[in-house]
Amino acid sequence: MTRLDHPDSVVTALAGQGYLADERIAQVVFLADRLDKPVLVEGPAGVGKTELAKALAAATGRRLIRLQCYEGLDESKALYEWNYRKQLLRLQADQGREWAELEGDIFAEDFLLTRPLLEAIRSAEPVVLLIDEVDRVEVETEALLLEVLSDFQVSIPELGTIAATTHPAVFLTSNNTRELSEALKRRCLFLHIGYPTIERETQILLTRVPDLSTALADRMARLVAGIRAQPLRKPPSVSESVDWARTLLALGVGDLDEQVVADTLHVLLKYQTDIERVREGMDHEAVAG
Repeated sequence: MTRLDHPDSVVTALAGQGYLADERIAQVVFLADRLDKPVLVEGPAGVGKTELAKALAAATGRRLIRLQCYEGLDESKALYEWNYRKQLLRLQADQGREWAELEGDIFAEDFLLTRPLLEAIRSAEPVVLLIDEVDRVEVETEALLLEVLSDFQVSIPELGTIAATTHPAVFLTSNNTRELSEALKRRCLFLHIGYPTIERETQILLTRVPDLSTALADRMARLVAGIRAQPLRKPPSVSESVDWARTLLALGVGDLDEQVVADTLHVLLKYQTDIERVREGMDHEAVAG
């Protein structure tokens, strides 16, 4: 298992997984490991928040456990629930026994369905726990997350308290669609990942799409930066920039012109109004480089 002895070692470890981390990202990841604290990663969609947790898991040899958050997520989907069907079958098979005897049987480990939070806590080996898009859950569920992350233990009335034997490395991601509680933020180290500079995006494109030429990667990064500067409903993410590079290679495109850009904008942009705005304002000199 790779050790993170210094922020530089974080950069190296993540680079080995194709994730280019700057000094700020590396420092936060290093401190989270040293201080044993969760990391709250905020920023626009598609800038590498989720990929950071995945890359760290791969780099350190840890299993990744992911809790995908959504509106309506509750304890039974995040933490645990009982296998009611299996319990019912046991009750039917053991008709005639006293409830006091049955209760101890059906509320046992064999009938427990673990969900991501409990699975991470119970893991005998260190894991990376990714709580993705935490800003999509209700305040009540956020409170549940806070309780678990504060003590790394879970109380199950029928079984008692289950405490973590090894603390997971925890990453919470947020697209900042709503304000998270101060209590949750206090518990975490904060990391904001924004859109990369032109130079860094060029390197990301070359890393993720090795067959891309340096000149084309640079031209694409500059064009994407210009598109993001426009008042769009959804600016292109880094992942969409990478998809665009792969698209150009698949089409055999070795250089950019207005027609190529206009014909492939649907890969970068997801709303017709954005596509039309960019097409109308397309600068020939900017496209031609």
